[in-house]
Amino acid sequence: MSENTAWWRGSVIYQIYPRSFMDARGDGVGDLPGITSKLDYVAELGVDAIWISPFFPSPMKDFGYDITDYRGVDPMFGSFHDFQMLLERAHELGLKVIIDLVLSHTSDQHHWFVQSRSSRDNQKADWYVWADPKADGTPPNNWLSFFTGSAWTFDSRRRQYYLHNFLSCQPDLNFHNPAVRRAQLDNARFWLDMGVDGFRLDTSNFYFHSQGLENNPALGSGELKTPSVPASNPYAMQRHQFDISQPENLGFLHELRTLMEEYPGTTTVGEISDDRPLERMVEYTTGSDRLHMAYTFDLFDARFEAKQLRDVIEHFQYYAVDAWPCWALSNHDVMRVVSRWTDHEHLEQHGPLVAKLATVMLCSLYGSVCLYQGEELGLPEADVPYERLVDPYGLALWPEYKGRDGCRTPMPWSEGDRGGFSSVEPWLPVDVHHRRLCVDRQLASTDSTLNVTRAFLHWRKAQSAMVDGTLILSDFDDELLGWLRVSRDQAILAVFNLTAETRTTGLPEGAGEIIYRQGFSPELKEGQLTLPPFQAAFIEIARDSIDPQALIEQEPDLERKGFLSRLLSSLMGHEEDSARPS
Repeated sequence: MSENTAWWRGSVIYQIYPRSFMDARGDGVGDLPGITSKLDYVAELGVDAIWISPFFPSPMKDFGYDITDYRGVDPMFGSFHDFQMLLERAHELGLKVIIDLVLSHTSDQHHWFVQSRSSRDNQKADWYVWADPKADGTPPNNWLSFFTGSAWTFDSRRRQYYLHNFLSCQPDLNFHNPAVRRAQLDNARFWLDMGVDGFRLDTSNFYFHSQGLENNPALGSGELKTPSVPASNPYAMQRHQFDISQPENLGFLHELRTLMEEYPGTTTVGEISDDRPLERMVEYTTGSDRLHMAYTFDLFDARFEAKQLRDVIEHFQYYAVDAWPCWALSNHDVMRVVSRWTDHEHLEQHGPLVAKLATVMLCSLYGSVCLYQGEELGLPEADVPYERLVDPYGLALWPEYKGRDGCRTPMPWSEGDRGGFSSVEPWLPVDVHHRRLCVDRQLASTDSTLNVTRAFLHWRKAQSAMVDGTLILSDFDDELLGWLRVSRDQAILAVFNLTAETRTTGLPEGAGEIIYRQGFSPELKEGQLTLPPFQAAFIEIARDSIDPQALIEQEPDLERKGFLSRLLSSLMGHEEDSARPS
C-alpha cells in the first residue's frame, strides 16, 4: 500500500513537554531518552503522531522557547544521537514525529542577535526589529509584551529599542528581511532532511509587524480580548491590529508550504493567538498553499456549557470555506481542562467523568486533534507552591494569575513520591493528586480515564465518519450538545450531557443502536436517549436515512449553508473521496 500523505487529516497528535515527560538520566528533568522509553505507551494510546515541545539549545529563560541554535539538542535533553534514536523508534511504532519550530523570535544569546545588537551597520543589523526612541526617549509605540510591560527594550549599544512580543530576552526577528526568511526556511529543511514529519509552528501569526509602527487601539467596549490572556494582563486591553497578524504573513506561509511540498507526507500545524482567532485559523489554512492545519485558544476560554461550545463550532463553520482545524482543550500554556471545567469543590467527584467526556468530545470534532500529555489520565491542574514557581509569566502576574507551572508538572507513571518520573527531586513537584491518577494505577481499571481514552481512540480510527466525516450540529436543548458525523459510508450521532443532571432526548429518524459504550452508561429505549450526568452516547444512524441536499436546504445561515454544501457534496458523489488515513 502506498503511503498516505494526508495522514494528518483527522489525526490525533499527542503533545509531549519534554522537561516533564520522563527523566531517564536521573537529574530531575525529562529528556529525549525518557521520551523514547515511553513511546510504546504512547503508541498503545492509539494516537497518530507526537508533537515534541522545543528541545533545542537554550538558556531556558522561557523553558526552550528562547532558542540559541535551531539545529542542535540542548545537553539538558540529551544528544543529537538521542533524537535520532527517538525518531527511529517512533517510526518503527507507526508514530509520526512533529517538532516545535519557534520561528518568530530567538534568544538574546543567539549569535544572530549578538551580532545584530553590536552596531547599526553589521551584516545582521536588520535581522531583528529595531526602532529609534521617540524624542522624549520613550519606546517607539504602545505595543505590549504578552508577558506584561512594553514590547520594547532599549539597547545601549545601538541606542535603539528592539521588539519582543514575549520576554525581553526573546527578541523578534525581522521577517520583512528576505535573508531572515531564507535562514528560517533552511533551518526547517535541516529537520525535514533528518526525517521529521512536520512542525508545530509557535505563534504562527507573529512573524510580521507593521513597518509603520502604528499604536494599537484600545480594546473597544464589547470587543473580545485575545483568548487565554488573563484579565489581569494589560495585553488584554489592546486590539492587536499592528503588532501581529499582518497580511505579509500569508506570503511566508506560502514559502513554507512550498518547502513542505518537497517532502510528501509532512505537515504543519500553526498556533494562532489573535483577537479573532477562528477567522485567522480559517485564513491560514484555506486552500493548499498555506498551513495544513492550525489551532486556536477558543476552546481554552470556553465554559463547559453546550451553548458556548456550540457557538465556537458554529463560528468556525461560518468562516470555514475549506479550512482544516486542529482542536485542543489543554496544552503547556493553559490550565488543564479538568480544572477549568469542574468546580473545585466537586473535583474529586466529577473530575474523572468530565475528563472522559471532554476527551471523547474533543476527538469527535471535525478536523484533527492535539491531546496534551496527562490529558488521557484526567489530570487536574497541579498545585505548585509559590516558592517552587519558575514560570516568568506567573511570577509577573502572581497572585491573580499563577502562570503555567501547574500544567507542566511531571507525568505520574507510578504512585511513589516522585511519580515514577525521576530518581531525584524533579524540576517541578509531582502533585499528590496526580500520583493517585498515575499510569500504573489506571491501567488496572477498565473504566479509568486512561483505558477509556485508549479504547475510544482505537475505536475512532475504525470509523470513517469520525475521522473525516462532515460535522452537522444537531438541535438539542441548551443542556445537551450533539452533532452528526457523516461520511460516504457511515453516519454517527454523538450526544454529550455536560451537566450534573440526567437528561433525556428524542433521536432523529434512522437512529439505530449505541455503538460505543466503554466508560459511559447511556440508555436507549423506544427512541428516547437517557444520559446520566457527564455522559456521552455514540449512536449509529442509517446512512440511507440522510438526505444531504435536505440538510443543506434546512440550514438558515447562508455562510454555513455554503460550508455544508461543499462538505456534503462529497457525500453525494460530486467529488473524489477525501484522502482518509488508512
